[in-house]
Amino acid sequence: MLQARRWLPDRQLIVVADSSYAAIELLNDLRAHLTVVTRLRLDARLFEPAPLRSPGTMGRPRVSGTRLPSLAQRLEDAGTSWRCVRVNGWYGGGERQLEISSGTALWYHPGKQVPIRWVLVRDVQGGFEPQGFLCTDLQVDPLDVLRWFVRRWAVEVTFAEVRRHLGVETQRQWSDPAIARTTPALLGLFSLVTLWANDIAAGAAIKPQAAL
Repeated sequence: MLQARRWLPDRQLIVVADSSYAAIELLNDLRAHLTVVTRLRLDARLFEPAPLRSPGTMGRPRVSGTRLPSLAQRLEDAGTSWRCVRVNGWYGGGERQLEISSGTALWYHPGKQVPIRWVLVRDVQGGFEPQGFLCTDLQVDPLDVLRWFVRRWAVEVTFAEVRRHLGVETQRQWSDPAIARTTPALLGLFSLVTLWANDIAAGAAIKPQAAL
């Protein structure tokens, strides 16, 4: 990710990642260079920023302020303010009506901390369990956070299809350089086929043959 920042110093970079990348140390190292959007555990420890230190105060400075309710606690709180939004293309589907609540906080664990914008989401129709997300840019609109995150679905589908149809990750080469060459070649082939099919579909409906 930092290499991409060096390659594209003048572009805004937004990294959308799954929960494996929701690590305080990683987010703290990256937030000064690019924006990261990922999931946030509902029981994550959230705090207010540390208060300003008064002149002449003795002892070590505080690293965090008052503890804030967790996302799980906000779900149970009848006083939580919700905003009704509509998100297009929700995980490959159509428009989805959701309720979101959002705010800023310091995600803190002893010795580790990162400022975040948190977004709590619940489905109006009850089709999925409430979810939490975070963004390292505190000024971002919460709706944009959701729009960016659901775009991961197209990437996940792409990887599933290249494994199923082109054999990515099932190659039988015995050397690392061969594997390093084959995978990008297959992904490039997938892109070409997709573009060709899109051109054909623009002029007439595609009717693939199927085995009975």
